[in-house]
Amino acid sequence: MTTQLAKAHVEILEGRNAGEQVEVLFNPSEYAVEYGVSFQETAVPGLSNPILQFVNGAAEVLSMDLLFDTYTDGGGADVSEVTANFIKMLTIDGETHAPPRVLFKWGVFSFRAIVEKISQRFTMFLGDGTPVRATLQVTFKQYRTVREQLENPRRNSADKTKHRVLGKVDSYRSTPDSLWLLSSIEYGEPRFWRDIARQNDVEDLRALAPGDVMVVPPLEDFKPKGGSDGR
Repeated sequence: MTTQLAKAHVEILEGRNAGEQVEVLFNPSEYAVEYGVSFQETAVPGLSNPILQFVNGAAEVLSMDLLFDTYTDGGGADVSEVTANFIKMLTIDGETHAPPRVLFKWGVFSFRAIVEKISQRFTMFLGDGTPVRATLQVTFKQYRTVREQLENPRRNSADKTKHRVLGKVDSYRSTPDSLWLLSSIEYGEPRFWRDIARQNDVEDLRALAPGDVMVVPPLEDFKPKGGSDGR
């Protein structure tokens, strides 16, 4: 017994067209997901290769070709009127002042993103020039808000230098609002908050504000000094 694969579709998640679903006419024959990270190269005199230092991760990229045909089943209608539903996902929305976030879904696979690029190619025409077959090369780029990324932080250890953004006192729990809490999260105990303050040249804790970026050094940088006792 065979099960027919569900039609792929794209749902608009925000703006004036939120909730609208655009169904593809034919499921893609394949799709590709691209992963990447960014490294900074530092040239060192005397070495044959530069030193590579990790900077940050990169958004995942989903790409595919979508076929649209109105000649066979559409009675020869202008295929560009169908593909326009995809093209408008690149249009700035009047409510959000940006192109909307979308959700591509095909069976069990889903991808939350923005439509980064669409290349439209017409391949069949009626006698009067009306296009009736087109292929869209669509590129989706993964989109996650700052809040989503902070609520699901990258798991990293205390032996690497990191940068952390201070949040509000009433913000979501994963965002520290003080150096005391930041020390607790990063090192497992609050007593290193003074060391973090010295590392970031913080003299007045009252001057800290939500959005300030704190450099959090490896724990070993504090241990030779004996660490602070938090008093």
